[in-house]
Amino acid sequence: MGKTYERIDGRLRTFIEEQPLFFTATAPLSGDGTVNLSPKGLKGCLAVLDEHTVAYLDFAGSNAETIAHLRENGRITLMWCAFQGPPNIVRVHGRGEPVFRDDPRFKELLTHFTDIDPATHGLRAVVVVHAELIRDTCGYAVPFMAYEEDRDLHGRRFAREDDASLSEYFARKEHIATSLDGLPGLPLPLPPSPA
Repeated sequence: MGKTYERIDGRLRTFIEEQPLFFTATAPLSGDGTVNLSPKGLKGCLAVLDEHTVAYLDFAGSNAETIAHLRENGRITLMWCAFQGPPNIVRVHGRGEPVFRDDPRFKELLTHFTDIDPATHGLRAVVVVHAELIRDTCGYAVPFMAYEEDRDLHGRRFAREDDASLSEYFARKEHIATSLDGLPGLPLPLPPSPA
């Protein structure tokens, strides 16, 4: 039932790009560390950069576990499920890296995200994932669920923040600069948004 792919192209790329929701999974090296699984959504927050690389926008939130784990060891799995249409689950296992606002690559990476205003959502980083293993499986047990629309709550909440107030917001959160397991998380203060 499962198949391994050499690259993200054709039908596989189309499937990934059409899903309104995906999940990220990371973990620290410590055997008793906290495994993190996060849902990611919002139309336009994911881009397939090439046949072996995907990226997504990392927006403001109440912790930074994924960033902390990637800074420590780079391991990440992304997963997409078909909640409509033919059953399918696609996983990209690979190495990820958070590219922060002060990185010279940041501004160019943003050019791949044209269907969303990153500033509206308190953009912290662009997470770039280099695929090492690309697989799909049947998804027969995944239920049918209908996508209605993105929620506007995140954008409404963070659109009112500027760089200074966003940094203050992050500084007040317990697990932004440091993960649940004490790993370095988001570097603060937040670098300014690129012009």
